[in-house]
Amino acid sequence: MTPPQRQRRTPGQGTPAQPAAPTRKEGEGGNPERLYVVAGPDGKRADIDLVTLIVARSPDPPPSATPEQAALLRLCVAPLSVAELSAYLSLPFSVVTVLITELLTAELVQARSPIVRKALPDRSLLEAVMHGLQRL
Repeated sequence: MTPPQRQRRTPGQGTPAQPAAPTRKEGEGGNPERLYVVAGPDGKRADIDLVTLIVARSPDPPPSATPEQAALLRLCVAPLSVAELSAYLSLPFSVVTVLITELLTAELVQARSPIVRKALPDRSLLEAVMHGLQRL
């Protein structure tokens, strides 16, 4: 977005012309009609959260896919979280979850829970690394 340009006034000119209102990019807030069209009237959602990883089963979208679904499938060649997909598509989380739910029911994507490490690393290994770094 470019900053507004100042207009020079001459002494007899009066008030300057008002600049045009900034235009919004498509997908940025303020357009609920478009979001309703993307999400559909039923808007069913799977039980996923921001850190759920989504992976496409095939990178090629089917011909019946909407543009948003096709973009989501192309992005999900490698695992991405729902938060990342929401940011890349410039769509709210709720709309992305509806899109992912439709793709899950069509078995085009797979949802994975994030890997959580429950075991802490061995303390003796950490101490050996720390002592090795201190000797450098």
